[in-house]
Amino acid sequence: MLKPARFYTGEDDQIRCLLCPRHCLLGEGQTGFCGVRRVEKGVLYTENYARCAALQWDPVEKKPLYHFYPGRQILSLGTYGCNLRCSFCQNWSLVLGKPGAADPVLTPAGVLAMLQREGGPGKVVGVAYTYNEPLIWYEYVAETACLLHEHGYRNVLVTNGYISREPLEELLPYIDALNIDLKAFSDHFYEQYCRGRRGPVMEAVELAAAAAHLEVTCLIIPTLNDSLEELARLSGWLAGIDPDIPLHLSRYFPQHRMTLPPTPPETMLAAQEIALRKLHHVYLGNIDLPGSADTLCPRCGALLITRSRYRIRIAGLSGNRCLECGASINLLPASPEK
Repeated sequence: MLKPARFYTGEDDQIRCLLCPRHCLLGEGQTGFCGVRRVEKGVLYTENYARCAALQWDPVEKKPLYHFYPGRQILSLGTYGCNLRCSFCQNWSLVLGKPGAADPVLTPAGVLAMLQREGGPGKVVGVAYTYNEPLIWYEYVAETACLLHEHGYRNVLVTNGYISREPLEELLPYIDALNIDLKAFSDHFYEQYCRGRRGPVMEAVELAAAAAHLEVTCLIIPTLNDSLEELARLSGWLAGIDPDIPLHLSRYFPQHRMTLPPTPPETMLAAQEIALRKLHHVYLGNIDLPGSADTLCPRCGALLITRSRYRIRIAGLSGNRCLECGASINLLPASPEK
């Protein structure tokens, strides 16, 4: 579904897309690196507006978001395209796919209607834009997020964070939470395995942390980004922004073009231990280890939330405060909703 795109400028007889840091320079009929922004008759169009390639109700913990409306359901939406090319991508069929006439059209009003059929904002969280890279679905995400915001629903971005500053700053007032996938803390890794750059993602993390609830995910891949020194730098940098930012360390399994063996459990435990020296909340994902996804009070160590395969039990919280010592926890909502 073609729709005029935003954030571009003309350069002679070409178009410069400014949505993401690639700044693709496109001639007539050409499509950007993302695969979904194309020039026609001197205008940049987005091809995936309202084309929904994936839709599912999920527990919000699956995003993963552990400190954002725990135990509630969220509607996950996705489309086609991405502005990175990660060799370990688990959603590569959507990343490399193209929107077509057979794909269902889901308007922003249609999304609102789906949420309202499930119940009000007190029952369901809202929408998570996920699966592919939602920031290249920008026009649709922005319009949908604005509409849902007006009706009291929450908007979540599950994103690689590879976006230019101006469009991100314009979108953030309508975004309630983000999980940003920080692929590694190495420029070489981003260039070699993602065909991108680390700097813009770090800037997105900083902007998001100042504007919305933020959690960060890092997939731990053996020999590539699993050194304890690199993980110490990553967690130290995050702690410098806010030590309460939850960090999700996810276990790698072979996927797409990457055939390395899965990350050993002992590597995951060592990574968690290193990160906890700087951050208050560090979780392990894609691995079943007792307690590795539980939330503990950073002040007194009391058990606050237990998690097992997206099933949760709130054990030691009153609103967002520890029942043992009264410490305030970085967790939304701060008090139960009716």
